[in-house]
Amino acid sequence: QVQLVESGGGLVQPGGSLRLSCAASGSIFSIYAMGWYRQAPGKQREWVAGITIDGNISYAASVKGRFTISRDNAKNTVYLQMDSLKPEDTAVYYCNAHQLSSYWGQGTQVTVSS
Repeated sequence: QVQLVESGGGLVQPGGSLRLSCAASGSIFSIYAMGWYRQAPGKQREWVAGITIDGNISYAASVKGRFTISRDNAKNTVYLQMDSLKPEDTAVYYCNAHQLSSYWGQGTQVTVSS
């Protein structure tokens, strides 16, 4: 089992940047595929970006070219660099770890507003 703790959310103006971090503990981090999801008020949770154990990366069309996912297995951490933020990026962002089971963090709020 793995425990996940997100950090780095906050309030940012449109066009700004934030870097989210997700620290993992309790298991061998490198065996998990990692992903970021988000949930805006009144909407379903949606997938944002993912990185496999081999380092293969994919993005949702809505964030491709603006967001960058990365992982540091030595630090048991996955990151989401978010640039050129838009108001529609406002959501609670969740970290996910998946192998045979799926694990979630508690989420971190990102608000993009002037």
